[in-house]
Amino acid sequence: MSVRTLPLVFINLGGEMLYILDQRLQALNTSEDNSEKGVWSENDRKRVMNDIVGAMFNKDFMDELLKPQQLYSHRTLKTVLTRLAHTSIMRLNQASMDKLYELMVMAFKYQVFLCPRPKDLLLITYNHIDTIREFVRHTPVVVNQVDETHRKIIEMYSSLPEGEFQLLRQTLLIFFQDMHVRVSLFLKNKVQNPNGRFALLPSGPVPHGVDVPGLIRMFDRKGREGRRGEFPTGGSYTSPIRQGCFELHGDRVIRLGMNMYHGNHPEETHTSKAPSVKKDDTPNLLAKEELNLLARLMGSMKAEHRPETKTFGFRINLFSTDQEEEDAEASVGAEDSLFGVINIQAMQDEQAATELARIAGQFAEVGEMPKEHSSSSKGDDLLAMMDDL
Repeated sequence: MSVRTLPLVFINLGGEMLYILDQRLQALNTSEDNSEKGVWSENDRKRVMNDIVGAMFNKDFMDELLKPQQLYSHRTLKTVLTRLAHTSIMRLNQASMDKLYELMVMAFKYQVFLCPRPKDLLLITYNHIDTIREFVRHTPVVVNQVDETHRKIIEMYSSLPEGEFQLLRQTLLIFFQDMHVRVSLFLKNKVQNPNGRFALLPSGPVPHGVDVPGLIRMFDRKGREGRRGEFPTGGSYTSPIRQGCFELHGDRVIRLGMNMYHGNHPEETHTSKAPSVKKDDTPNLLAKEELNLLARLMGSMKAEHRPETKTFGFRINLFSTDQEEEDAEASVGAEDSLFGVINIQAMQDEQAATELARIAGQFAEVGEMPKEHSSSSKGDDLLAMMDDL
């Protein structure tokens, strides 16, 4: 697993998030029958984009992000990106954020699949950065933040060997392998199958520096070419296109990472769960009973009351109707968007819970250890910094 994957994942997913937010906020601003019309203005849209981009490319935050570290889980990344989206005056409910994250991940996954060479992951990232820079072009302070991060990315990744980029790509594919969410735009363009998997065609230009397949050349002992033969490739391949620019500004050549929602209709950003493959979904009763036993032993440990954060601004339903939002929210408890859930029946024995809580408190006082480098706190530093933005 590469320890340099996190910055690329964050910037590319953040870019996709900004693409979707910009498209949906413009749709809110132009819709004639939208209840938000008259409340949401073009200036509000620009303010949201400036706020989010400014927080995303905050110097201290980026310095922490660029440190070599393992890639976060989907749950942690979604939490970080949710905090990022809420640094503006906009507020998204849980259903909107779940759909937004699925769109972001599936878009970036498709781009990684189509990436000609592992090194071209940088060109995808630079396409995202270029478009983000265009979003905030009228705010020089934020543009400078984007440029500074771009320079650090170039400095960090330009000298990496090909093997490191291959490891980056493999890490990304492992990260994406269980995500098969159907996206209406992909289905419409016939690049995604009904089961949520992408349909990749064996055709198109080969990567830069690679010969078109189909030719066999045979050499003698002295290294001289003797004769040639051909073989069917099963596809229609063409000569490679020229290499894209890896500098701060320039023609990236490939279009992967550019805003695919520009000019599209809002309904093309809908997502839906892929049909489940037939498998044995019977719960493991023994495992469930063991978990129930653990719950009984630990007592009914209740979550502490968390103070509600007062938010000011606009609450936005990004996807379709309010009914769809409510249906999605209602399904969260029954089907987690990323993980299967087993319901555990905890015994409500208040006396046992009180006694066990007292004992647990004694253990905490005696055996509390420093947590600075604990793996369970992965992402806590970034989340704390996000709270301060």
